[in-house]
Amino acid sequence: MVGGTRGKKKGHPLLRWSMKQESFSHGFSQSDLQALSAICEAIMPPVPLQSLDLEMKLKVLRNDALLSFFKSSGTHHVTPDEVAEVMATKAMPMIVTVVRIFLRLLTFRLGTLLLCGFVCLDKKNWSSLFLKFSDISLEKREKILQKWNVQWYNPLARIAFMMIKSIFLFYYFTWTNENTENPAWDAIGYSVDIGENEDTEHKERPLEKGIIETAKEDDITIKQRMINKGLKVKEDKETNTLKIDCDAVVIGSGCGGGVAAANLAKSGLKVIVLEKGNYFVPQDYSTLEGPSMFEMFEANGLLMTHDGRFRFMSGSTLGGGSVVNWAASLKTPDAIIDEWSKDRGIAIFAREEYTAAMESVCKRIGVTDKIIREGFQNQILRKGCEKLGLDVTVVPRNSSEEHFCGSCSFGCKTGDKKGTDITWLVDAVENNAVILTQCRAEKLILVNNNGLRRKKCLGVAASSTTSNNIEITSKVTVVACGSLMTPGLLSSSGLRNPNIGRGLHIHPILMAWGYFPEKSSDFSGAAHEGEIMTSLHYVFEIDSTTPNITLETPALGPGTFASLVPWISGSDIKKRLAKYARTSHIFVMVRDEGVGEVERGIVKYRLTKADEENLVTGLRRALRILVAAGAEEVGTYRSDGQRLKCDGDLERFLEKVDAPAGVVSMSRDWTHSFTAHQMGCCRMGKTEEEGAVDGYGESWEAEDLYVSDASVLPTALGVNPMITTQSTAYCISKRIAELMKNKKED
Repeated sequence: MVGGTRGKKKGHPLLRWSMKQESFSHGFSQSDLQALSAICEAIMPPVPLQSLDLEMKLKVLRNDALLSFFKSSGTHHVTPDEVAEVMATKAMPMIVTVVRIFLRLLTFRLGTLLLCGFVCLDKKNWSSLFLKFSDISLEKREKILQKWNVQWYNPLARIAFMMIKSIFLFYYFTWTNENTENPAWDAIGYSVDIGENEDTEHKERPLEKGIIETAKEDDITIKQRMINKGLKVKEDKETNTLKIDCDAVVIGSGCGGGVAAANLAKSGLKVIVLEKGNYFVPQDYSTLEGPSMFEMFEANGLLMTHDGRFRFMSGSTLGGGSVVNWAASLKTPDAIIDEWSKDRGIAIFAREEYTAAMESVCKRIGVTDKIIREGFQNQILRKGCEKLGLDVTVVPRNSSEEHFCGSCSFGCKTGDKKGTDITWLVDAVENNAVILTQCRAEKLILVNNNGLRRKKCLGVAASSTTSNNIEITSKVTVVACGSLMTPGLLSSSGLRNPNIGRGLHIHPILMAWGYFPEKSSDFSGAAHEGEIMTSLHYVFEIDSTTPNITLETPALGPGTFASLVPWISGSDIKKRLAKYARTSHIFVMVRDEGVGEVERGIVKYRLTKADEENLVTGLRRALRILVAAGAEEVGTYRSDGQRLKCDGDLERFLEKVDAPAGVVSMSRDWTHSFTAHQMGCCRMGKTEEEGAVDGYGESWEAEDLYVSDASVLPTALGVNPMITTQSTAYCISKRIAELMKNKKED
């Protein structure tokens, strides 16, 4: 087996790497690319065997793939053109601009002096005095990178270095050749199953009856397709607009939109669902980390907070986050329900109605808490807790007890995980709903209103991959774009409630890791294998008086692992990656008091002091659990590579554990982590001053406009939000259906 693959090349073309490119559109000059190549080589240089400790040296000598990995340079398998193309087409535009300026400065001697200091002095040739970056020796370049990593007073260099390192290492460990192989995978013990799944390969696509994939249509065929699906369509040729009438339009298809579409369609309404992403089914999923993340995550999985502290993992495909999440199906804690319904006066969370909604949701998506076997990381979490006498909670999941898929964050290839794409949206389509993919909502259609609300929503204007404009007129409009995208649609459409885009909660995360070598471990398997999340530990019992601190296990492919892991030196990063398969992670997640805001694509967020203290409390508990489970070495993701050999002084080590700031900070040490839960940017409120929508999800400003996703949650939740989001959407959409029925009868 070469490159850690099994089976023939499979999966949708959008979820596989394309063939090697011959032309590029990145816009970097040849001089820029020389500087980029010089940086990438210094990030992953050839590592002499004599520099390794005895244990690692023996490991390398027994494994030809690992030997080749240590001997080769990081630019051996990937070109600077490829890295630049990924950077230019996938990263946030503002970050790309920073990197362009940075690289351009490094193409000049004075620019190199400015960013690198006197290390660029050419002692052999005094006539040129200073060298440009690409002419500096590899050894000196590596030392320059080490300085950039800690120079808080040189933000341009530190930000650019962090981004180049992240993009380069992510691409290096996720790219594949035409045979879906990557030579580094055998070296680090990674494998993906890309073979045919006989259970799903030849099944009819569940949504075929109601789906219109606009990317497969042209200006002529799209209208006929809409008519064939039962839509009322008129064409305005002067404005090149297709005008469609329906009862309800739902914008978004994830945990909020999928549930709303199903309930509205089942009530007899003609429903249209708009989804800006693509439709994939189990046989389409490639399980390849790179192309899957770029295709199915918002902003290619590279959207960050303003300070670079947290990266957002948010689904952007048909089914939204329910397709790429880790299947955790935890009900809303009683203490949170009481807080929202009683303390904040949100009627929709009244105990009996909301509890019944949770039961209906769990039944529809097949939630179970039974486990047949646990994967590597969950075994370690469970054993460490048991050794310390700590409680372990089984994680309910919307998959069967036989499910053992470690790649569900790239779509469940077995079809076992029950996202909205194979549950609620199927219900909607069976009740004559129509789904338009690759169709982006551009602006809500709002008119002045004489009622209690100053505006009335008449539908939405949208665009697709065809040149046609699309205008959907509806009796009710439901926005469910997710907490990062819903505020932008509302505000760009002219709504002005000050709570729109404010009050963002993200369940901030920090990670601890532990290395468990096979020769001295009771645990078999690898970190990327098996069910992602089956066990968790609550540091405190969840109630309204104690901090909500949860310890769980993540899914980390080699690309994400490499992009997040602290870079200390070229030798260190290679040794860390050589241990990838046997490195277990536990992340600490807190119910945050801190709030952020989303405005024009920029996410600003800051933790409170209490949040940081809770993260540290959880991080120290996670490290203790890893040590108790038998780790040989443990550590954090602080930029200085904070770690401890487990025969050292644990208590002294734990005293130094903290919650570092982001890369854009005045701190020498920093961290770059991720978060997968976004809530509260259009929160429910008892009054217009307290929320963007009322207690039933309707906009305070616009009649017949509802929000039905996690952005309506009044506060941070404290547990994985899928069940809460779906249950809230269930209550909102049931009430809309009842109101529509009453209007019809009147």
